[in-house]
Amino acid sequence: MAKIKTGLAFDWQLMRRVYGMAAPYKKQVWWAIILTILMAVTGALRPLLVQYVIDDSITGKNEVKLLWLTLLLVGLLLVQTFFQFYQGYITQVLGQNVVRDLRTKSYSYFLKAKLNYFDKTPVGTVVTRAVSDIETIADNFSEGLITISGDILQIVLILFLMFYQSWQMSLVSLAVLPLLLIAANVFKNKVKASFQAVRNAVSTLNAFVQEHIQGMQIVQIFGVEKQEFDKFNKINKEHTQANIDGIMAYSIFFPLVEIITALSVALIIWFGLRGVLIQNGITTGMITAFIMYINMFYRPIRIIADRFNTMQMGMVASERVFKLLDDEEILEKDLGTLTTQITGNILFENVSFEYIAGQPVLSAISFEVPRGTTTAIVGATGSGKTTIINLLNRFYENQKGLISIDDKPINEYTLHHLRSHIGMVLQDVFLFSGSIAQNISLYDDRISQEKIEAAARAVGADVFIEKLPGGYQYEVMERGATLSTGQRQLISFARVLANNPAILILDEATSSIDSANEEVIQKAIKLLLKNRTAIVIAHRLSTIQNANEILMMDHGEILERGTHESLLIQSGAYKTLYEMQFQTI
Repeated sequence: MAKIKTGLAFDWQLMRRVYGMAAPYKKQVWWAIILTILMAVTGALRPLLVQYVIDDSITGKNEVKLLWLTLLLVGLLLVQTFFQFYQGYITQVLGQNVVRDLRTKSYSYFLKAKLNYFDKTPVGTVVTRAVSDIETIADNFSEGLITISGDILQIVLILFLMFYQSWQMSLVSLAVLPLLLIAANVFKNKVKASFQAVRNAVSTLNAFVQEHIQGMQIVQIFGVEKQEFDKFNKINKEHTQANIDGIMAYSIFFPLVEIITALSVALIIWFGLRGVLIQNGITTGMITAFIMYINMFYRPIRIIADRFNTMQMGMVASERVFKLLDDEEILEKDLGTLTTQITGNILFENVSFEYIAGQPVLSAISFEVPRGTTTAIVGATGSGKTTIINLLNRFYENQKGLISIDDKPINEYTLHHLRSHIGMVLQDVFLFSGSIAQNISLYDDRISQEKIEAAARAVGADVFIEKLPGGYQYEVMERGATLSTGQRQLISFARVLANNPAILILDEATSSIDSANEEVIQKAIKLLLKNRTAIVIAHRLSTIQNANEILMMDHGEILERGTHESLLIQSGAYKTLYEMQFQTI
């Protein structure tokens, strides 16, 4: 795919790509073009018609012709209004259709992006790309190339009619045009830079607000409200200054256009009246028409400058969006083709992995989890436990070694097929806004209401769900804020059970559970582990004592392995950890 050239005052390559998004809506594009042409033609004819009214009807005192020309003038205005309405409506609809398609494409892109993209990119930045940047692109259709082309056509028609009427008056009236063109060029470049600064400031502001709203509890706990407010105030001032720079350019340019237009009109009146006095063919109607021509001539130029800069804002936004969509390195690589049934025999052979080059997280680890058995992984923070499950799910690709399921490398399975057979319960349960039933099924039509309720009963979640207003239709607040930690955890267990995966992963699933809920949670875990291949990561050694094998990890290596009893006999790191947790004071 062609790369976008950034930093240009106007990028035709980028423009072609934006308008290429309108290919599915050719009918709307052609209607917009036709109506734009008709608007330009009818607009340019008005001064000529006014001239005839003055010279042939008013000056000649022909009341009948005056009536008919007046009716024709009114009719022309009504037709032009009709064209203007539908042209504006069609271009707006076209823009919204393109924005809808682009937003769909962007969200689909985010769904396929690697997790490390979201690790490195603030949420506010992602939201800015997917929402406000894309919405700005719609202006390229309502105020963009089609409309600007109509303005240019009107200017050309006006120039033709002016020179057709009097080339001397035309040259006089356009004597100040170079001043306007110079001002418009300076204005365009200034606003281009301003728009770029505004979009960057908006992205930074969104990212900051998003992050700090999510972390407001930490801000208040540690009493750093003033420091965080100062940071926000600095970013907010930068955003304000970027907008003020654009406002300053507008504040100078538009009054300047009015002055230039007034000078041009003054020249017409002076030259025209001089021509009338010496009787060189200049009429009162012609002077009136030329005044209208000049206003109609300079008005599109002024509007074009404004529309051009609106379009520039859309170009800046589209540049940012396409730059993101063109970065294929962000996307997950899914070259797998296998969709055979997965039973769950997991094998790691000499697997090594680094998030950052030169800083190994896993170093040539090997282990097997036979189908239907449970392997527990313990160790200090940073020992590589979570990395193992990230690699198994192919959230990241291992650099060395082989990971296989049922004797087939995991990269031979399609990503969707692989992950649909792996169920995960995390320490930090994420619930979406929506009903409890929707959070269990995750909108999967294959999971019926009966399956949802059966899964909830099996893990013991039905007890609290049925007490909630609306039961399974109870609306969960963002991130499940109205539910307790234990309740959220039980919903996540029901979610996994409803999907019935062959492989189960529990990542610190009980570390935040209080003793009152632990018994219910442990029963749910026991049910989930039944007849499934499982990998359990836990700090509480009491939850993994029945595992078929326990791996004790340290700095990316397997330090010890065995059953709970055999590891205690070894009197190594595992026994030390066990005694630290269960020693009596």
